[in-house]
Amino acid sequence: MAANDTISDMLTRIRNSCLVKHQTTKVPSTKMTVSIAKVLQEEGFISNYEETGEGVEKFLSLSLKYHGKNRQPTISTLKRVSKPGLRVYSKRKDIPRVLGGIGIAIVSTSRGVMSDREARRQGVGGEILCYVW
Repeated sequence: MAANDTISDMLTRIRNSCLVKHQTTKVPSTKMTVSIAKVLQEEGFISNYEETGEGVEKFLSLSLKYHGKNRQPTISTLKRVSKPGLRVYSKRKDIPRVLGGIGIAIVSTSRGVMSDREARRQGVGGEILCYVW
């Protein structure tokens, strides 16, 4: 399956897996999906990720996180911001705060993919890929 928008594909797979409380989910592995997974892990939204497979059959296996008695997913919402049809860029001063800092914005900067907090700390702007909370 060749999706043009690998990021939207990744977010949808995570969203669907959280809804049915799966422990792990697989997404096609690209440089971008790996760096988004890294940010999600650093910010505590997923417990870990690993690459499996070879070449075109390369997948990222994400271990999802749940909390509480009823196993509520740590990720409640994933929102794609910048799409292939409409790119959304932000200067370092204008990077949005998601839910007053509860959530994160994942930003693709000239220094790599990072959370909004990290981008502000480093003083760089970039493309706002998605919001997670």
